[in-house]
Amino acid sequence: MEKLRIATRESALALWQANHVKALLENRHTGLVCEIIGMTTEGDRNKVSPLSQMGGKGVFVKELETALLEGNADIAVHSMKDVPAKMPTGLGITAICERASPLDAFVANDCSNLDSLPRGAVVGSSSLRRVLQIKAAYPHLNFRELRGNVDTRLDKLDRQECDAIILAVAGLTRLGRADRISDSIEPEVCLPAAGQGA
Repeated sequence: MEKLRIATRESALALWQANHVKALLENRHTGLVCEIIGMTTEGDRNKVSPLSQMGGKGVFVKELETALLEGNADIAVHSMKDVPAKMPTGLGITAICERASPLDAFVANDCSNLDSLPRGAVVGSSSLRRVLQIKAAYPHLNFRELRGNVDTRLDKLDRQECDAIILAVAGLTRLGRADRISDSIEPEVCLPAAGQGA
């Protein structure tokens, strides 16, 4: 029996992705047993600072990269959009799973899409990419930093801390929350992150 240690963040979405990879590998390689190693990253611990001020994408992968480099894990599973363009020496991308929808999702309780938001409505997002693109198309909207996992962000929307939030369609779908998607945002309005959905 061969064993493979898979490092991943401990969010519900990260665990879904790691378990998906685990199932794919174990089904393809008879006798392989994969162990999920959940880890907490700087991005998970610091839910206050804007990601753009924390160093961007790297705050969600550094601890996993360290586990790989120190021999405490054999592979790591990430959302492709969270992988920095430059990786530490000794690490690389060895596989990318089939991509789900790359689009961003508009999620709201009282509005059907970005066009239906009134002037001054507050849109929550932790992504500077999303904020800048949507603000260019909808300058009458206000934006606020929205950190946390998918359920935390949905709870903040339900508590009316925002009028709408922007999340990845793939993440909501993988967690069984596709029913919360009010609209998919076309790439002409908000170009998805490179690799989003993979």
